[in-house]
Amino acid sequence: MSGTEAVGALTRKNRVGLVLAGLLGLLDTTNFLSIPADDSGGDGPPSGVLFADGILGLITVVAVVYTWPTADRTGSRVVAGSRIISAITSLPALFVSGVPAWVVAAVALSVIVTVFVTALVLSRPAPTPDLSTP
Repeated sequence: MSGTEAVGALTRKNRVGLVLAGLLGLLDTTNFLSIPADDSGGDGPPSGVLFADGILGLITVVAVVYTWPTADRTGSRVVAGSRIISAITSLPALFVSGVPAWVVAAVALSVIVTVFVTALVLSRPAPTPDLSTP
């Protein structure tokens, strides 16, 4: 195929995945608001992680807005990739001691939702068999 890899309209699964990914991306963009001014090393993730997640959220939102009308598979891959990288940045919270249980539960839930969203966004309909040949 040339340039883009659009294979047709988005399925219902794709649309649900894109909506959920867009919501996660918007949620990630709020990380810009929680970057501490002094970076004193207090509780919470480092400023670099918050900044990276904010950028990944913006990438997700832009890719969702691009993918929705075009049904371009490259856009779907960018959505999935940005969500996966965002989930990876949250994984240390599962292994660091002293993290409150509600944070661990929220991170675990977000990772599960990310896996689900990625599967929805990247799913494509099964090819229909050509019944015209004997």
